[in-house]
Amino acid sequence: MDGKVILQKTSPQPSRSRFSLGRLLLTVFLLVIVIADLFPLIWLIDFSLLKSGDFFGSDILIWPDPPMWKNYKDAFINAHIPLLFFNSVFVCLISILVIIACSILLGYAFTRMEWRGRKTFFSLFMVGMIIPIYSTLLPNFIIFNKFGIIDTYWALILPYIAFSIPLSMFIMTGFMETLPRAVEEAAVIDGLNVWGIIFRIILPMLKPAIATVTVIAFLNCWNEFIMAVTYIDSDTFRTLPFAVVYFMGQYSSNYGAQFAVLSIIALPTVIIYLLFTDQITEGITSGAVKG
Repeated sequence: MDGKVILQKTSPQPSRSRFSLGRLLLTVFLLVIVIADLFPLIWLIDFSLLKSGDFFGSDILIWPDPPMWKNYKDAFINAHIPLLFFNSVFVCLISILVIIACSILLGYAFTRMEWRGRKTFFSLFMVGMIIPIYSTLLPNFIIFNKFGIIDTYWALILPYIAFSIPLSMFIMTGFMETLPRAVEEAAVIDGLNVWGIIFRIILPMLKPAIATVTVIAFLNCWNEFIMAVTYIDSDTFRTLPFAVVYFMGQYSSNYGAQFAVLSIIALPTVIIYLLFTDQITEGITSGAVKG
């Protein structure tokens, strides 16, 4: 049109080399982080397959030649793994169920109900997050001894519940704050009572928070050792972390079996964390936004 040429100004394109270099550096950095996180587990499994004479050396990782699967056999037989595994599962299951129930009820009371002293009691519960769990070993031992629950399951279940509830309630409360209240108001109009609202409306929406609380409580209970040694004396009630002690002697120790026991203890934790990774992320993120 009229022989005029219109030149369109184009913005400079971003350098592909810089973009690729940035992605490469990020990938290398994340790969280093993954290797650093996985190395303790790899090292643990590697040493669980070594002979006793292979432990003394300067190598960080030693290729098992041949792999000593006998270490796992000794762990199962001599350390009473089936009994200790059952005790750990039982203690963790009871503790987790009570922790989840208390956290949901407390979270509902603090986020959905108006009552005098609500903020004060919430602050008192939060104080429990800063109390070191092992600072109560001696007082708890004296109290448990008076009530006759030393060397029973309750000597472990009660402290696990008490010290897990503050953090669990904090996560549950933060997640409940993100839930819409319109559904609950509609349920109240339809005649649903408080328990019906909790179990039929709130509970299905709390799955990410429940998964987060479950994994955190499981890690705290499953890996705990000091209280198990302090409060439990008989093999009948000992939990799985105590199995390492069976291979510790005054003059020598079966290091291969000890590493095998540690591998057995770590395996359920890794599996559960991998199964609930997405739920944990969603639960913690939601709690962090509103908590």
